[in-house]
Amino acid sequence: MTATVERRDGLLLVDKPAGMSSHDVVVAVRRATGERQVGHAGTLDPFATGLLVLLLGRATRLRRYLRDEPKEYEATVVFGAETDTEDAGGATTQTARLPTPEALRATLAAFHGDIDQVPPAYSAKRVGGHRAYELARAGSPVSLAPVRVHVHAIALSEFDCDAHGRVIRCRMRVSCGGGTYVRSLARDIARAAASAAHLSTLRRHRAGAFHLGRAVSLETLRAGEASVSPAIDAVVGHASQALTAEEVWAVSRGIDIAARVDGDFAALLDPAADTAATALVAFAQRRASERGDRWQPRVVFRDP
Repeated sequence: MTATVERRDGLLLVDKPAGMSSHDVVVAVRRATGERQVGHAGTLDPFATGLLVLLLGRATRLRRYLRDEPKEYEATVVFGAETDTEDAGGATTQTARLPTPEALRATLAAFHGDIDQVPPAYSAKRVGGHRAYELARAGSPVSLAPVRVHVHAIALSEFDCDAHGRVIRCRMRVSCGGGTYVRSLARDIARAAASAAHLSTLRRHRAGAFHLGRAVSLETLRAGEASVSPAIDAVVGHASQALTAEEVWAVSRGIDIAARVDGDFAALLDPAADTAATALVAFAQRRASERGDRWQPRVVFRDP
């Protein structure tokens, strides 16, 4: 019989194993928790591991408000061959000489800040109504336009070199904005160094306020040894405002109230709540009115 964890609206951080898609993890969480409404924030490739942020129940509606950037990754880059998937699971499309550590380091300045990146053919980008990976798997040519992404920091280390001092593989750490493909970064860095490369491993350690250290394994979840965090943990980093009893009544019915704290968004809390799981009455957005700034509930968690 499948073990279950407490069912409620909330946040769950999972350490995704290799070989599973992000959707596969969502299905596993649904089975383990009994909660049908589960969504993930920030897709991880099937070969990648690490932090996957999941929202359950009514908390799925908080997805657009998460403070989940920058993303931080650690990857193993293998030089000498480029693959169609840009990871170790793909077919080799071209080979090139191994680069030197100096040549690789000299390229890095061009990959800081805002850059234009061509997404991989095996990606979830849409082309003419189809996912790019669907077309690629069917053998159809895939042409994707460059996308502007932001790289906060990138570093190469732990060079494994051959007898001639050329790099066979190395460790790459990246801090970047959403929509950045780390495997495409490795591809482009290698090309800039007159070489070729793909990733053999990729692991996400952080997404904004959410850290891998708080994540649970699917085995732990299935064994019933993990719990869903309160929905308020999903909006960490946003302002919060304590409500009066009258405001709790209004907010639970979607009625706006006076804003008494700064910020564009706020978690509206009931100080009389019994537990942290029930403290979040609503997540609201500031709006101006003739009565002054008001909090307009966007996601309501308390039933009227």
